[in-house]
Amino acid sequence: MNRALGFQITFLLSVLFLAVVAGPAQPPATESKPAVRPVSIPISIFTKQELKEDKLQEFLQLDRLIVKENKDEQTILSLRSIEETPLSLAVLIQDDLTSGFNLQLKDIAKFIRSLPRGSRVMVAYTRGGSPQIRQKFTDDLNKAAGSLRIVAGSSSASPRSPFDGVVDILDRFDALPTGRRAILLISDGLDLSSGVANSAPGQSIELDKAILRAQRRSVSVFTIYSPSASVGGDNSRLILNGQSSLQKLSDETGGRAFFQGSIAPISMEPFFRDLSILLRRQFLLTYLSTHMKKGYYKVEVTSSNPDIKIEHPKGYYYR
Repeated sequence: MNRALGFQITFLLSVLFLAVVAGPAQPPATESKPAVRPVSIPISIFTKQELKEDKLQEFLQLDRLIVKENKDEQTILSLRSIEETPLSLAVLIQDDLTSGFNLQLKDIAKFIRSLPRGSRVMVAYTRGGSPQIRQKFTDDLNKAAGSLRIVAGSSSASPRSPFDGVVDILDRFDALPTGRRAILLISDGLDLSSGVANSAPGQSIELDKAILRAQRRSVSVFTIYSPSASVGGDNSRLILNGQSSLQKLSDETGGRAFFQGSIAPISMEPFFRDLSILLRRQFLLTYLSTHMKKGYYKVEVTSSNPDIKIEHPKGYYYR
């Protein structure tokens, strides 16, 4: 996206911000104000036509942006764009993926180098034990891309659960300035820590833990399915469990899951093209929540323009 385009989008969103936030005059000082707290979530905004054509339009006509928490409308404070909030992205690769995955490394490196200027990137591999950090967060995109290596492609490198690695990486965002945050997880999505019989997404404690921590830190998790050498690609039940787990992780955190049927993708380039659109149209939305009790809150973000599509976390826990 060129700077002129970024300015035009930012300008329109600034107008939107004024229109949404502006409201009736403040109540008299003698009236007690309800207790509120700020909440920030990442959202991706684009038109339905852009998704079909894989091409960003020059303008976003959002009209009125609406945020609801447990069906109660909330007050928007700000909507910050790419230039105002650089992206911090952790690329996490499962180390026991089949050796065919190594053919995708060139496209992954190309994707990293194409990220907007100012982006910070980490590269890590998840395997048994703690993730192997190949490159800490850096704004040197060439250095990050150069840290990629081939996967071990062996069951000996199989992680207990790929979501253990996600939890570990999420903790590493704490040292970064606030802003847009995302993880790209390339994995088979299978949590076998409690056995094959308990590998469905509804039975994975580690998956739920990863979702909870990502929601707390406002981190979107984008996922790409790729089979592992440990499981292979001929067990339809395990493939379904793995893909469903990746889908749940992305849906609940405001990301997106990418698959090519039940097989390893021939090329990940189409995935990275779509992912680039999502990240370039990602914003940090901050609003005031009127809910002060601890617990889980469902979030809904919509536009009064029916042609606009918004992807965002489905909710979060407040504790």
